[in-house]
Amino acid sequence: MRAEDVSRETTETAGAKPVIGVRRLKEPMVAPLKTRIFTVANQKGGVGKTTSAVNIAAALSMGGLKVLVIDLDPQGNASTAFGIDRTLNGGIYDVLINDTPIADVAVKVAGFPHLEAVAANSDLAGAEIQLVPTVAREFRLQSALQTFLTAKQNAGQRFDYVFIDCPPSLGLLTINALAAADEVLVPIQCEYYSLEGLSLLIQTLTEVQKRLNPKISLSTIILTMFDGRTRLANDVAENVKKHFPSELINIPIPRAVRVSEAPSYGQTVMTYDASSPGAIAYMSVAREIANRGGAPINLKNEIA
Repeated sequence: MRAEDVSRETTETAGAKPVIGVRRLKEPMVAPLKTRIFTVANQKGGVGKTTSAVNIAAALSMGGLKVLVIDLDPQGNASTAFGIDRTLNGGIYDVLINDTPIADVAVKVAGFPHLEAVAANSDLAGAEIQLVPTVAREFRLQSALQTFLTAKQNAGQRFDYVFIDCPPSLGLLTINALAAADEVLVPIQCEYYSLEGLSLLIQTLTEVQKRLNPKISLSTIILTMFDGRTRLANDVAENVKKHFPSELINIPIPRAVRVSEAPSYGQTVMTYDASSPGAIAYMSVAREIANRGGAPINLKNEIA
């Protein structure tokens, strides 16, 4: 894959990593026919879930598409990667528990004219318990998100993509995300235990399809933290490709220092170091997702 050509404005800050301003690709990405809503999920932690969500969202935004990221993980790592101060704004907790409209808590991400985010404020850790007695507790996010997207579309401000970043567990927060989405994007770290996590997630999705959201499907799998020098990484990649040839985006995300460093500067790798291997890989994955903008693929396979 070739590196993307980008134009940019850069603002220097003393003693800090340069903050990248408005960035646009010379070759825009294809817009979907309707808003695509992704839940980014994996019941196994540490697989690059949040990293993938924020960097793919940033790359799509750089391609001229309007993107919303909802940070549904109490750890708030997606909010950190976007440089959002979680103490200053309302967040997704207020949406789920207090019926606050998403429009009131969505904030623009610095440096991206087409990217907005809803932060995971600190109270979100208690939302799982508070949701238990709530009526239609599994559909709180779905209702709020559809109201928001419909209002934006009626105002001529349609979002092209929504990414919901989930916690690495199967609780009411993740169930809310699965009930609200049409597609599931699964990052898989190239190791054996990740295959087990994928099998468990597929079982969960099958139950969600039956009981809560029949239209949701596993549409996208990406390989993260890939080290082509190891036999294990290549074996995992081949196994996933064998069982999920249509869902897998065959552009592995390499282990990269820049990808790990970027959040400490309140940035995605797309702005922290756009020419790094990790940024180039995420850009290529984002373009492939955009090119695949058709109907998602139904679940049909399981890891043997």
